[in-house]
Amino acid sequence: MKVSFFSSCVALAALVSGHCAQAQEVCVAPEDAADAVTYLMPTSYESTLRKCEGQFSSESVLASAEGRNCAEQLRALLEDSWPGTYRFIQVFIAQEADGEEGVANIIEALKPDELRPLVDALFGQIISEEIKSDSCDKIDEAVELLSPLPAKNVGGLVAFILEQVEIKDPPICRADGTVIVGTEDQDSE
Repeated sequence: MKVSFFSSCVALAALVSGHCAQAQEVCVAPEDAADAVTYLMPTSYESTLRKCEGQFSSESVLASAEGRNCAEQLRALLEDSWPGTYRFIQVFIAQEADGEEGVANIIEALKPDELRPLVDALFGQIISEEIKSDSCDKIDEAVELLSPLPAKNVGGLVAFILEQVEIKDPPICRADGTVIVGTEDQDSE
C-alpha cells in the first residue's frame, strides 16, 4: 500500500521513542508536516535505493534519471524545510515527554543545527530498517506518481493525505486549531 511509504516518511517518531504516546492536545501545523515530509524525502530516496538495490526493473522511476532529478529537487529545499521539520520534532518531543525526562530533555537541549545531523542519520537508518524487500516496486510506483509534481507540492500533498486519514502520531492541526483524537475533537493549545 502506498500509504505505508508515506507513513515511513513521518516515522521520525522513532527518533524519540519506539511507541508514540496516546494522542494529546498537541498537534503539528500542516505546513510543518509538509516541511518534514519534504525534508525527509531525499533521505528516504537514498535509503530506498540502497535497500532495494538490484530489485528495480529497467522501467523503474526511482532508479532512473527522473527519480534522481526528483530527489535533487527535494534536496534543494532542505534548508527552507528544516525549520518546519524542527518544529515537527518539537511536537513529538512534547508528546513523548509526558512528564518523563531523559531523551526528550537531551534532544530539547540541542540547538536546531546540532540536532539536524542526528535526524539525518537516524532517519536514514529507520527507513532502511522499515523498508521490506517486497515493497520496493510499490515505493517505485509512489515515486512515479509524485515525480511530475513540483517539489514544493510533494510534502504538502503527503501532509494533506495524512491529515485526511486523521493520523494521530502526532495529529495534524486543523485550520480551526482543533486536534483529531479518535472520533472526538479537542481544542489545540
